Amino acid sequence: MFLVELVFMMLVLKLPLVYLGLVCWWAIRAEPKPLEPVLLPVEPAEPTGPAGWRRASRPRRPGPRGGPVRGYARTERTAATLP
Repeated sequence: MFLVELVFMMLVLKLPLVYLGLVCWWAIRAEPKPLEPVLLPVEPAEPTGPAGWRRASRPRRPGPRGGPVRGYARTERTAATLP
């Protein structure tokens, strides 16, 4: 049993190392490609259609995260004391 494991470790697990070496060799020898010409940026168009006017006309939700707005002032609370 030990011999089978030793053969597996010595032969089969070397394949990833051989692959890594070949990929590195190929990457080092590769010629760089010439750069492509830079395109000028295009200005975005104004929003049209239903999506454009719905966003502008929708009322904002009250309060943070859309919760109800507090209609009264907070009152001070006294700390409870233990006897």
